[in-house]
Amino acid sequence: MDLGLKGKRAVITGATKGIGRAIADAFAAEGANVSICARNADEVAAAVASLKARGIKAYGRALDVADPGALADWISASAAELGGIDALVCNVSALAVGDSAETWEKSFRVDMMHSVNAVAAAVPFLEKSTGGSIVLISSVSGFEVDFAAGSYGAFKAALIHYAKGLSRNLVSKRIRVNCVSPGNTYFDGGIWQTIEKNVPDLFNSTLKVNPTGKFGTPAEVASGVVFLSSPVASRVSGTNLVIDGALTVAV
Repeated sequence: MDLGLKGKRAVITGATKGIGRAIADAFAAEGANVSICARNADEVAAAVASLKARGIKAYGRALDVADPGALADWISASAAELGGIDALVCNVSALAVGDSAETWEKSFRVDMMHSVNAVAAAVPFLEKSTGGSIVLISSVSGFEVDFAAGSYGAFKAALIHYAKGLSRNLVSKRIRVNCVSPGNTYFDGGIWQTIEKNVPDLFNSTLKVNPTGKFGTPAEVASGVVFLSSPVASRVSGTNLVIDGALTVAV
């Protein structure tokens, strides 16, 4: 299926590894031009070079998405480099699991406010697109209560609510808004690899409750994100796409 993304312009936060990198690669594979950000300048440069090697325009910048000014500057620069923005994907998470003042503050500044600030900066460009799209990356921890209840789960749930509200508020601007909630996703350098090494009992118990008997991959999540961002999904807005291999049981 041709998703109609060739020549479109996608902006993804936190896209040098894991789910974010898979999303950037999937956009590039469809012929879309891509802008990315992450905190490590060397990793951003390497990712941009790899994306350009696919024959598309690619741009990147090292920044902390919790810095609203730096985030807005990057989004404006991305629009200038790519000639506009058709799709925004807010992917970064502080992964602050817990119930302390520190985890609540980190989850608020990174998971929640980076998404809010990115949307605010991108909407003036998205409304000039013939089919603007926003996708927020939430989690099954925001869809059901699990071991990550507390700051992480609460703000992931807030993102689902925020996306739903945005879908109504931005429909007049022809901007669609959706959420994607991945289940347990394993990749090199990711949280589940860290848990596998440091908290094997949690890793093994989580693996056992996955009906497929395995964790998901970043590419599996990216496929859903890129579809929702594409013109093929022109009627889909305000939804929360759960990509979890039948892990959750809520209806």
